[in-house]
Amino acid sequence: MENSNLCYRCKGKGLCGKKCKILSAIKSFMPKPKKEFSGSAPDIFVGRYDYPNVFTGILSPEGFGETERLTMPELWYEEGASIEQILAYRTSLIYSRFSARVNSYSQGNRLKEVMQEVAMAKKPVLTEFKLKREPYLRFRMDLHVPLIANPAPLEKARLTENSKVETKMDYLVSDNDAKAVDSVLELYKNRIAVSNIIKVFSSGLLGLKNQRRLVPSRWSITAIDDITSKFLLEKIKYYQEISKFMLFHAEYLGNHYEIILLPEKFEFEVIEAKMPGSVWNPSFEAETYISKDYESFFGRKEYAGNVTGAYYSNRLAVSEFLEKIKRQAGVLVLRECREEYYSPCGVGILREVSRDAFNKKAEGFSTLREALSNAQSRMKMPITIFEKNSKIIQNYGKQKKLWDF
Repeated sequence: MENSNLCYRCKGKGLCGKKCKILSAIKSFMPKPKKEFSGSAPDIFVGRYDYPNVFTGILSPEGFGETERLTMPELWYEEGASIEQILAYRTSLIYSRFSARVNSYSQGNRLKEVMQEVAMAKKPVLTEFKLKREPYLRFRMDLHVPLIANPAPLEKARLTENSKVETKMDYLVSDNDAKAVDSVLELYKNRIAVSNIIKVFSSGLLGLKNQRRLVPSRWSITAIDDITSKFLLEKIKYYQEISKFMLFHAEYLGNHYEIILLPEKFEFEVIEAKMPGSVWNPSFEAETYISKDYESFFGRKEYAGNVTGAYYSNRLAVSEFLEKIKRQAGVLVLRECREEYYSPCGVGILREVSRDAFNKKAEGFSTLREALSNAQSRMKMPITIFEKNSKIIQNYGKQKKLWDF
């Protein structure tokens, strides 16, 4: 079998018999090994293995300027960055890391204090690094966060300029009596980018003083999407229902979305089709893999373990739109993960492509069948595959409303 998309699973060992696209990009853009360097540090990363003792550290290139484009999905989507460009961005970063206990206070741990200052900064901050040994060719891939490469143990780090911090961010970090959820919502309401909220949340700088702790980056992404969408839904569920079926669509890096809003009380369902050859389903000889998660008007208590982080990113994008139009609706999110998506780029890009779908003019329909037929015109897979897996479609029209009597 010839399949270069096995890169995600085999880590470039050549099991497919072809040159690995991911490993080639890493080798091409990996910075020259050095034990000391300076750069504009745009991001941090907190690992989750061996929790509560985790690796954490700073992501920085050996270069200066507006390096936030190396780490922010919002900017990748805005510029239409390709998978190759995103891999190049991520590979240019050195992960200067150290071991930390998640619930230890920053006082007395200078490396952690520097990391937290980077997390708070409005813009990438000039930082000097001294490593215990040179970075080496190693990368860790996760379907939820972008590629993390070039790790090296950190000996010393020092900011060489005063970092600029958003006023609201500075206030909430200093407020030891505000709960973490409340602080997250204040930052969101002040239009702080989700990526920046994730950084400061992950670095353990929000919440009650005696409860602050590092939060693994993967968990932070889902937590912020969950917290903010739940906040919006508390208001949305009191709004009037939409009057017709609305259809939205968008695509990025082989991730194609069709989002249908139904004139019903709020309920939410995501159905994903991982097509053969894609990062989730790398064998071209495999069958399409379907994953789905659902919540009723009353929400869900358990983690969306099938769709995972993308579920919450999609829900935030939908909630932002419904809050904007001051209406509620049943929501069906259909995603085709196509073979073009050969390397994971994190759920952040799925949040942005979902948001962009709602920036386009809605297509209106009088029946669900019309909406599904229109969606089919842009999809590669038969819409019937989604229909037979959808709780919303199967239940639509079966429950009578008060005015039907």
